[in-house]
Amino acid sequence: MNTRSKIVDAAACRSNGPVTVVTGYFDPLLAWHARELESIRGRAGALAVVVLPLPGELLPQHARAVLVAALRMIDYVLVANNEDLDRLFAELDPAEIVRLESDDLRRRGELIEHVRS
Repeated sequence: MNTRSKIVDAAACRSNGPVTVVTGYFDPLLAWHARELESIRGRAGALAVVVLPLPGELLPQHARAVLVAALRMIDYVLVANNEDLDRLFAELDPAEIVRLESDDLRRRGELIEHVRS
């Protein structure tokens, strides 16, 4: 399966019924992300991940989207800017929105500190 086909626009997500949307940076993609997404998947119909830009990113946004799309529990991946989120949420009308940005930044910082030490 070409997992890049999971990278879609909002219209593709909306046309297939209720969706749970998870937003985050996924820079880098960590085992914690996979566990968290699997947990969310357990309570969701379709699972869409929105990969957001991050100043000082380790990996380009599209590369992070490709990595997230490779996870089996993910149905859709969208690439968006922070300014587009409100419009995207209105367009998708998600059953649930889970924001991971704060946890992403904390865990990213922990990883960087661990590597430095």
